[in-house]
Amino acid sequence: MAKKAKFAFFSSSSPKSLPSSPSSFTSFPASPLSQNFTQSSMEEAVERAEAVIRRWDPNTPSFTKIVSLFNHSRKEAKEFIICVRDLRKAMHFLVSQDSQSPRLALAQTLMQIAMTRLEKEFFQILSSNRDKLDPESVSGHSSISSNSEFEDIMQRDDDDEDEIRKAGESITQVEKASAVVMSDLKAIAESMISCGYGKECVKIYKRIRKSIVDEGLSLLGIESYKGSRFYRTDWATLEHMIKSWIRAAKIGVATLFRGEKLLCDHVFSASNSTRESCFYEIAYEAATNLFKFPEFVAKEKKSHERIFSLMDLQAAIYDLWQDIEMIFNFGSVAGVKSQALSSLQKLKVSIHSALVDFESTIQKDSTKALTPGGGVHKLTRSTMSFISSLSKHNRVLSEILADHPLQRDTRLLESYIRTPVSEDEERNHTLSVHLAWLILVLLCKLDTKAEHYKDVSLSYLFLANNLHFIIDTVRSTHLRDLLGDDWLTKHNDKLNAYAANYEIAAWSNVYMSLPEDPTDLSPEEAKTYFRRFHTAFEEAYMKQSSRVVSDAKLRDGLKVSIAKKLVPEYREFYRKYLPMLGQERNIEMLVRFKPDNLENYISDLFHGTPILASSSVSSSSSSSSSWMSLGCVSG
Repeated sequence: MAKKAKFAFFSSSSPKSLPSSPSSFTSFPASPLSQNFTQSSMEEAVERAEAVIRRWDPNTPSFTKIVSLFNHSRKEAKEFIICVRDLRKAMHFLVSQDSQSPRLALAQTLMQIAMTRLEKEFFQILSSNRDKLDPESVSGHSSISSNSEFEDIMQRDDDDEDEIRKAGESITQVEKASAVVMSDLKAIAESMISCGYGKECVKIYKRIRKSIVDEGLSLLGIESYKGSRFYRTDWATLEHMIKSWIRAAKIGVATLFRGEKLLCDHVFSASNSTRESCFYEIAYEAATNLFKFPEFVAKEKKSHERIFSLMDLQAAIYDLWQDIEMIFNFGSVAGVKSQALSSLQKLKVSIHSALVDFESTIQKDSTKALTPGGGVHKLTRSTMSFISSLSKHNRVLSEILADHPLQRDTRLLESYIRTPVSEDEERNHTLSVHLAWLILVLLCKLDTKAEHYKDVSLSYLFLANNLHFIIDTVRSTHLRDLLGDDWLTKHNDKLNAYAANYEIAAWSNVYMSLPEDPTDLSPEEAKTYFRRFHTAFEEAYMKQSSRVVSDAKLRDGLKVSIAKKLVPEYREFYRKYLPMLGQERNIEMLVRFKPDNLENYISDLFHGTPILASSSVSSSSSSSSSWMSLGCVSG
């Protein structure tokens, strides 16, 4: 049924539908060869053309009516094209000699038959070779010649293998077959256009190739986009559409449109206006619609949660831009580039708004719930996760921040952001400062939250925990490249200050409970210091053992620092004065900690699970025994 439909299209085309007046050839550009035509060579050309063309007259009942000339015999196809060319030259000669010549009328009839046949061949080749003309095969021809090579091919009597070799010696068999089909289309198109029948050829080409482009985009999931559709679409669906669009756009531009442009440029290389017109009709509407999608997405409600999808769209267009400029280089299709640029600009505005929204979200965070034990706040985790993800999109963000610079005094930040030494670092410098600013906004918010803790030591531990998390995130992600080692050094110094302030606030009473000069104490004075130390340590331990330091390195660092200040002094005091109290009754109640036990208790800190029960502070001797046994537990 499909074949009958194809042939019906041509059987309805009578010679009357083609140019019939010999005067229509007077506008042809005169060929230099036609000036050398003689009467005899003209007659020979007409006779030879009549024999070949009538044999392939599609309106005769012979087998050639239903057989493709180019599929049946490529040698005869060459001969047919050459006869048409020579017939055209003969008609130029006849018009210049005698416009009423019967020979001219015959030549005109033969030309109409030939054009009907070539029109049919052109349609058949386009329709039956879609696999060889699919955009992926065509786009494999990275440098298709735009010269009129069909004349060289068609004038040779080489066999098919030589022609295929000429079509492409260094490409695959599929691409070779594709090149031969493309050369056939080009030969027919140039022959028809040179004889004044380009309109019929172009009409067929536009109709078939446009349907292929539209079908290809539809298979890729590209639909006709309208703004009203997006107002009713939830973000989860839209996010899925964005991912699908990015995949489809890469194939659509780099393969579908690129292949179509190469094919169009090749087939109609003899006429710039024709190939531009064809490509416009085939690709403009579809390509413009393709690049409307990012603009519609960019107009949706702005929020920082959507920024990464927007940046993915932005990056996809950036990646395709070189192909876009190369493919849509005609003036008639410049609107495609304009639409892509418009989408880029709208995305920039939307992404910048999302950045502003993100900063505002940090500043406006009003949650008063305190993190148990002074651990890492959920705002710190979510914010640093977001900022580290931002750092992966440095190219897109650098472009946006170049257009929308920070309206803030960032001189202090710039003083410890790596000074740019290369062009790439210079481009990223503005982004580095912006990311450092966002972290500073977070740190200021954490300072505010720390004030909600009633215990000063817990405030400092909270700040130390959160700053350590921030530093660790910077060190282990792309943020390190953007912020630099100076940033890390300055914030490590700040972290050390937080840790030192925590120790002072949490453990200074314990440190001061031992004598500054432990020499020459009386037994009573020694007992007083033992009692004071044990009370201070119990109170500090009970409070600090419920604190949380989730990072092992920071946790161990704090333990070591506390133990170094506490255990050696207590060990010396214990070693010197315990023998004085050897005869004391209930010595276990008086001296409840051995130095080794003290180390074990310190090792149990910062897990949020105190080992000592609160009742132990004022317990009996049985409780004291429990303390001593628990002192063996390691951290």
